Amino acid sequence: PRYRPDWASLDARPLPAWFDRAKVGVFVHWGVFSVPAWGSEWFWWHWQGQRDAAYERFVRRRFPPGTTYADFAPHFTAYDFQPRQWAQLFQRAGARYVVLTTKHHEGYTNWGSPVSWNWNSVDIGPHRDLVGELGEALRESNLRYGLYHSLMEWFNPLYLADKESGFKTQNFVLKKTMPELYDLVLKYKPDLIWSDGDWEAPDSYWNSTSFLAWLYNDSPVKDTVVVNDRWCQGCSCRHGGFYNCADKYRPGTLPDHKWEMCSSLDKHSWGYRSNMSLAEVMDEMSMIEELVQTVSLGGNYLLNVGPTKEGVIVPIFQERLLALGRWLETNGEAIYESQPWRVQVENTTDTVWYTSRGPVVYAIFLLWPRDSFLHLSSPIPSPGTRVTLLGFAGTLKWQKSPGKGMLITLPYMLPSPLPPQSGWAVKLEGVK
Repeated sequence: PRYRPDWASLDARPLPAWFDRAKVGVFVHWGVFSVPAWGSEWFWWHWQGQRDAAYERFVRRRFPPGTTYADFAPHFTAYDFQPRQWAQLFQRAGARYVVLTTKHHEGYTNWGSPVSWNWNSVDIGPHRDLVGELGEALRESNLRYGLYHSLMEWFNPLYLADKESGFKTQNFVLKKTMPELYDLVLKYKPDLIWSDGDWEAPDSYWNSTSFLAWLYNDSPVKDTVVVNDRWCQGCSCRHGGFYNCADKYRPGTLPDHKWEMCSSLDKHSWGYRSNMSLAEVMDEMSMIEELVQTVSLGGNYLLNVGPTKEGVIVPIFQERLLALGRWLETNGEAIYESQPWRVQVENTTDTVWYTSRGPVVYAIFLLWPRDSFLHLSSPIPSPGTRVTLLGFAGTLKWQKSPGKGMLITLPYMLPSPLPPQSGWAVKLEGVK
């Protein structure tokens, strides 16, 4: 069917199946904000939009008098950016898709945008097409490619004039936002468009519905592309493709619409910060917990890293991503292509979460029980029930619980001075 440029029609489009199957993605926030590398990727706004004293002091102390934000761009060098290494790292992290910032609210584009003269990665800074290079490397590694794009730009004079008019004029949209979106789709044929920067203006200003109708009807990616829900003021959690709802969103119960939780390894920022401390980096256990809870509730997990201005993903982020990948190597069967089960979480605890694949149920427990007996009250066993632990050979003994459910005898783990990894999955066959 052809889609009309209205939400009723666009929202009825089925979500391409690859997205729900993928479950795990990596988000990358990279741009001129990676040069001051302080505070967050909203550096320019805090410094000159809000005139935050801490940011003013930071620039005064570290940069020559009269420094403007544009002066940071030549230092965004990407000297050490090796797209193939990134792609291999993301693949080893267990990601099935990667989303790169093509343009944040600062307006600087990571490709040679024809309508962003001298404020793009080909004209100034790296003198490279970062969007194109990463895309090629990811596709060689069979990873899906998503493009993050901000509709608005804080300090673009065209945007500020449209805003001044109460968004009655559309000069910025017609000369900047839309030409860039069409250019990204035609040039890079993304699998996903992760829109942002939508919240100040209605969809009639952004022309979102006409763009999405073209995307779904006539674009080169019409059958495969997936989009999120940030296309206008009031769109979040209501319109678009899958829902993000808000950054780090966690629904309490199973939503009736496909959603994604985006989270960041640096708890305080999406862009790289040179003064980040170890305590501010998410630990392995929290990462696994977020992933498991998200997937049990039918969501995808998009985990963010911020590379340095040279294009290095710092070792602590690499270490966390590789830990996630190791966990998925063992337990991925309970995650990828899974569906929410009739029960998502054991009601007596929030440390046991369920997923399913066809008739098979997986119980993922985040804490190893002290006595090595795992009590599950939700599954109803049958005489033919078979229980195995992912990553462990052989079947496990189980018995019916006195109350309801089942009691599983876990294998003996050698006492270890190190805390155990987080999260194990038992596979239950023949339960209801």
